[in-house]
Amino acid sequence: MKITSYAAGLFALLISANIFAANNKTQSDNWWDQPYPSVFDTKKLKNKQSFISVEGNKLVDESGKQVILKGVNIADPGKLLKQNQWSKSLFKEVKAWGANIIRLPIHPVSWRDIGKDNFFKHIDDAVQWANAYDMYLIIDWHSIGYLPKELYQHQMYDTTMKETRTFWKDISFRYKDVPTIAVYELFNEPTDLGGRGGKANWPEWKSVNEELIDIIYASDTNVIPLVAGFNWAYDLRPVAIDPIEREGIAYAVHPYPQKAKPEIKSKENFFALWEQVWGFAAKKHPLIATELGWVKADGKGAHIPVINDGSYGPQIIEFMAKRDVSWVAWVFDPDWSPTMISDWNFTPTQQGAFFKKEMLKK
Repeated sequence: MKITSYAAGLFALLISANIFAANNKTQSDNWWDQPYPSVFDTKKLKNKQSFISVEGNKLVDESGKQVILKGVNIADPGKLLKQNQWSKSLFKEVKAWGANIIRLPIHPVSWRDIGKDNFFKHIDDAVQWANAYDMYLIIDWHSIGYLPKELYQHQMYDTTMKETRTFWKDISFRYKDVPTIAVYELFNEPTDLGGRGGKANWPEWKSVNEELIDIIYASDTNVIPLVAGFNWAYDLRPVAIDPIEREGIAYAVHPYPQKAKPEIKSKENFFALWEQVWGFAAKKHPLIATELGWVKADGKGAHIPVINDGSYGPQIIEFMAKRDVSWVAWVFDPDWSPTMISDWNFTPTQQGAFFKKEMLKK
């Protein structure tokens, strides 16, 4: 039978409509009986952990003792699930390296792909596994770009103000009063992409972060919101004159080696530039370097701004130690660069061996 192009198009449209209706049937049927969001059951936690809070420019536990967080980023849970690497044994290995905290980078595309309810199940796993090994967690909304203009570096980072607000509303409600989750990193790396993402300005960015903090605090005040500065979370200079006007917060920094560009590459010159751009903030506020690391120029995934010969490691650790800056190295994964492990047997890379040694120090 001969079918005209009009009829064929109409037929295809009807088929598509039926498929769409079938896929959305479960969403529309009995919508009035869909359950309300639920909170994480803290009875599932085996170990009692202290809440961590902000006191002046320090992180402290419930007894008032200062806490310095040292740990690693792992890959997005969505990536690890697809590679069959999302497991308690991964957390056990991280603990064996001396870490007391793990950062979970959650990409917007991964959040949508897995779906909120299923993603919650995996975050629940992370909470229980981290608690079992007496480690804390940072939940990181892992986007790169300028959120107020909704322009991003890559499609994996695409999000909206509504999605970001809803993410933190749902996360903070589900995990309220869970001590294992110590930090909420509101937005990974703010940048206007050299003008391609609009024009970033601090008052606008400050307002966005204060709104997100208010949303989180409406559910949970026993958590530390973490705010990043511009230039891919490197530049905190606006904080000196116009800090975030909310209590209990800390600031994030990603001080990769090629961010500072002194004419003479001496330790003293690097220290001077780091102090000028972000280190100064540690005098008044807690700082957490939630990404740092390096790879040699001929190493896997070498790219600006992470290329270094290895001298960066001892220098950045010394600088942060003098200012009580907590840190979380990037990344405990053999695929994403700069890598800390070269395979899933957890063979350390150059920077992996260095950070492992640092974490194991008393």
